[in-house]
Amino acid sequence: MLSVIIPAFNEEKCIKEAYTTINTLLKENSIEGEFIFIDDGSTDRSYEIIKELSEEEDNITGLHFSRNFGKEAAISAGLGTASGDCAVVIDCDLQHPPEKIIEMYRLWEQGYEIIEGLKRSRGDENKLHGIGAKLFYSLISKMAGFDMYNSSDFKLLDRKVIDVLNKMPERGFFRAVSYWVGYKKITVEFDVAERICGESKWSSCQLIKYAFSNIASYSTAPMHIVTVLGFVMLAISVIFGVWALIDKIIGRALEGMTTVIIITIFIGSIMMISLGIIGYYIARIYEEIKGRPKYIISSVTKSKK
Repeated sequence: MLSVIIPAFNEEKCIKEAYTTINTLLKENSIEGEFIFIDDGSTDRSYEIIKELSEEEDNITGLHFSRNFGKEAAISAGLGTASGDCAVVIDCDLQHPPEKIIEMYRLWEQGYEIIEGLKRSRGDENKLHGIGAKLFYSLISKMAGFDMYNSSDFKLLDRKVIDVLNKMPERGFFRAVSYWVGYKKITVEFDVAERICGESKWSSCQLIKYAFSNIASYSTAPMHIVTVLGFVMLAISVIFGVWALIDKIIGRALEGMTTVIIITIFIGSIMMISLGIIGYYIARIYEEIKGRPKYIISSVTKSKK
């Protein structure tokens, strides 16, 4: 059985069409499927629609979060609920082409354990978002040590991979953690389609915050940058120290305060940046050691089978 995991945040207009489209595809290809909708604290009628669907259909489970915990938490909840031999994660707006699920499933039948959806094109995405995404994936690929260029949350995972991910306690970046676990992988390329309805829930500020959070989660490179900056400042200090000593010996004093002011501001800026980076990592550690749940499910709806 295939578990179809669909996170939803204020997607009341998309839920029924997403279910109908994917369920029809599975039936046409003789694939038994269960659907897990995760309402990530929506403020519209998303969960009510999921409940209505679960009463009409026989293969739906709906989870309702007590508040908005984010897409990563929703995916984690879906994986924790999935009972299938494999599971696919797909966006509710169907920008991930549903027909690719069949291709992924057939590859899973051939023995592949992670089938990764790679974006061949990014559709009508905002150009600034596109440039930012390329920069982010380029950075995290170099820092984390594995190629994540054009990766997405659109993946099909074998049961053994799901079980491993469910045992991992940290708040991981789903796209990265699925690379990290290993297993037998293959990629499937797709073109990002237009949303079937509604608008993107991601703002530029949210994407930037998301990028910083995940770089910190999967790489210690920024911490190493602090060390490099320390050595750079040491080298600069030595140069100016020798310069000042030579001026002292030959009786020529360093003229004016401009150089001193510039150096002081430069050193202060480097120190503040370094403390900020270190503080961010400490904050991440603090979030993890508190041991709070990744999400809170306030209600569950299931089809009566």
